[in-house]
Amino acid sequence: MSLPPSPEVISAAGLSALVYHDVVSSTMDVAHDLAQQGAAAGTAVLAARQEQGRGRSGRAWQSEADAGLWLTLIERPDDLRALDVLSLRIGLALADALSPLVDGDIQVKWPNDLYVRQRKLSGILIEVRWRDGRPEWVTIGVGINRRVPTHFDQAAHVRSDVSRDALLLAVVPALRRAAAGRGPLRAEECEAWAARDFARGRAVTAPVAGHVEGISPAGAVLIRDAAGILHAQHSGSLVFA
Repeated sequence: MSLPPSPEVISAAGLSALVYHDVVSSTMDVAHDLAQQGAAAGTAVLAARQEQGRGRSGRAWQSEADAGLWLTLIERPDDLRALDVLSLRIGLALADALSPLVDGDIQVKWPNDLYVRQRKLSGILIEVRWRDGRPEWVTIGVGINRRVPTHFDQAAHVRSDVSRDALLLAVVPALRRAAAGRGPLRAEECEAWAARDFARGRAVTAPVAGHVEGISPAGAVLIRDAAGILHAQHSGSLVFA
């Protein structure tokens, strides 16, 4: 197993604290426990291996030992409108941060995946805990492949010379900047998404059948059906025809 990041790397990444595990069920679950105990914004949980890593809708995420960056960041936002687009903002920030570390163009798939040459590079999972109608904390989970997982060759990865610490130093500041964003997506963010959009123009069968036309500033995916009606979908996952 890898050693924990040094205090110098943790500080340079802009973290308040980092909790490291050789093996953990899920960095997301540990982060929720820490946040419940009062962990500060900017606290991260990092693991060499997850036994029960997960993605959206309860899907499993393969998290083999040292095969990727398995990280969850705790933040304490107060802008409800920003929460609606946080997954997209995180995706854009990750794509920019990872581009120098990957061979090939990075694309974003609504609402939470990064692809390179039709292969999945990274997944994002956002979970919010509420108190009295306000967000008390949010956990931002990211999985980034450092190599192709065993038994799953349809995956992309960063270059082989990119260390875990180099990934941390590239990714964490980008995550924290994105988490500090306010309001709906700005025009330049929508344009940046359009330039990287994995789904734009493609036929899908879900969340509604039609062709993807992009996203809205509020974070919805825009799908035009066969009757010409434009649907703005805020939930679900894209399933390509």
